[in-house]
Parts: sequence; structure tokens; C-alpha cells
Amino acid sequence: MKILWMTWKDGRHPQAGGAEVVNEELAKRLVQNGHEVVFLTGGFVGCEKEETKDGFRIIRLGGRFSVYWHAFGYYRKNLQGWADLVIDEMNTMPFFASYYVKEKNIMFVHQLCREIWFYQFPFPFGLIGYMIEPVYLWMLRKNKVITVSESTKKDLMRFGFKEDNINIISEGIEMKPVENLESVGKYEKTTVLSLGSVRPMKRTLDQIKAFEIAKVEIPDLRLKIAGDMGGKYGEKVLDYISKSRYNEDMECLGRVDDEKKIELMQKSHLITVTSVKEGWGLIVTEANSQGTPAAVYNVDGLRDSVKNGETGILAKKNNPAGLAEAIIGILSDKDKYEEMRRKGWEWSREINFERGYKEFVLNFE
Repeated sequence: MKILWMTWKDGRHPQAGGAEVVNEELAKRLVQNGHEVVFLTGGFVGCEKEETKDGFRIIRLGGRFSVYWHAFGYYRKNLQGWADLVIDEMNTMPFFASYYVKEKNIMFVHQLCREIWFYQFPFPFGLIGYMIEPVYLWMLRKNKVITVSESTKKDLMRFGFKEDNINIISEGIEMKPVENLESVGKYEKTTVLSLGSVRPMKRTLDQIKAFEIAKVEIPDLRLKIAGDMGGKYGEKVLDYISKSRYNEDMECLGRVDDEKKIELMQKSHLITVTSVKEGWGLIVTEANSQGTPAAVYNVDGLRDSVKNGETGILAKKNNPAGLAEAIIGILSDKDKYEEMRRKGWEWSREINFERGYKEFVLNFE
């Protein structure tokens, strides 16, 4: 089967995240099983216009917003009639492929944008995006959809998509779960980990403020922050830390490689995640696989990746005080903490790309 996949960023993009990991793991398996895969995706500064990775071809066109128009033009000129299946991945904006491709097409939706518009785009663009999203969702409501969580499925149904047209597939993680929890050593001092790009929609400042509150109850508490600190929000975070009375107990590592990421996940006692919204909290599952439970905000995606009270805790209130309460709740009961570590680790072993791929290709029939 020939598959054309439209998405605005690929795994080499500076803003690549969990969705791109999933995309490329699925594409790699498609190629291994004899399918031909071509990605049409947005370009970025210094990128190669075309390359082949793990057997699938990547064609980069335009930029963050122009890619949608360029993909339409490139398809009409070079790929019309080539594919057996077209995947329209909606990551903020859809490609509206169903309106111009003649081939069978499916939408792949990790999450809807909704309130993220207000965090990631300046006024009035955030407001405009928030207002037009329901319009284009209504226009696409008859499409068949693949998604990764019950939260996103319910979101889509609120905007007119039929339940029977929405299929959920399992997420997966790149890293291998540790062989056993006894082999994982923790930092000497109790350590909370904040991991991921430092952006407004990730609400990193909330994690720092929660740490400050929790430290009153847990005096030896430490915080490690790993992720790209570029941009105005990153500067705001660094400035806040420099003025905090606990600044010596916080360490900013910047962007880290995979080896360091695994080390941080294994040695930290807890990971905190405060995103406005996720498709699935992939970082939570990764941390679980390395023997670390999570304290997270009760939002779409994160409530799917955490079994509340079993593999971590959902904050009762999505604010620093609520998160601090969750942090203290996990770390103050040693027996409960060890039970959460074990259950999270066991669950992470069920969430893998082999399972996700099998569920993914069922949608091709």
C-alpha cells in the first residue's frame, strides 16, 4: 500500500514532541511490512528539503503556516492518484485533505487545540484560533478518525464527530522499561523532575511554584528542570528561579540527550506535568517505565496516562497549591509510593508501539 501522510512537523523539527515520535514509529513499521510511506511536512531553518529516514520519505514544504497550502499544491502537481491512503494529521490545524484528495483518507488527531490557543498564540490570534476551531471541526465531522485517548475522542464527539467513526489506538514509548525496579537507584535527596520543552502551554512556572510550596513540608526536596529554555517564556522561568529563595535547590539543565533523559527519569523520585492539554501524557508513561510515578494536572491526556491513586496522582485543583498537595501526598507515604512505582512500571509495559501499530493498521481496511 502507498501511504501519503500530511503533518506540519516531523521528528527533526525543533518543536518535535511526542506526536512525532508516534508518527515515525508507526511509519517505520509500515515500511518494514512492505508499505511505501511519504510524509509531506513543514520545513524549518537549516532543514533538508527531502530525506529518507527508516525507509520512509520526508518532503518538507513551506513553514509553520504555509505548509498547508504548499502540501495542497505539491499533492495536486506530483502525488495526485499516487497513494492508496492519505493520512491528514491535525496538530492544531488540519490539511482538509478530504476536500481535495480522491484517495481514501483518514484523520489522525492526537488532541484538539482549544484553550492551548490562548497560551501559544498572542492576542488576537489566539482568540481567532479558538473561535474558528469549532468551525473547521464541524466541516470535518464526517471523517473517519484515529486518535490516542478517550479524552480526545470525547472532545471530537462534542464537535459533531460520530462515535463509530473514531478509533483509539495505543500510544507507545521509545525507551525500554527497566528490567526490575530494584535495579533503579534514586538521588540521595528527594528530587522532583520537570521534563520537556519550556513553553507557556506546559506551564513550567506552575511546577516551580508547586515545588516551593511542597518544600516547606519536605525540606530536602530538590527540583531538576530539563528542556529547551529558549523564547520569552524560558527567560521568564529563569528570571523567576533566580529570584526564588529556593534557587539553590533548583537546577536548570536545558535540553538533554536521550541518555541523560533516561538517567533523570530513573533517579528522580517524581515527575510533574502541568500541560494545558495533551493527546496522551507520553512523558508520564516514559517516566513510569523507568520506575518513577507522576503528579499531574487533571486535564485531557494526562488523566488518560495516569491511573489516579495507582500510578500517580491527579491534582485536585489545577494550580500550584493543588500540585504541591499531590507531590506531598505521593512522597510522604513510602509504602504507597513504592506501590505506585510498581503499578506504573507494570502498566507502561502494556503501552507499546507493537500494540499501537496493530490497532493502527486495522483502520486501513
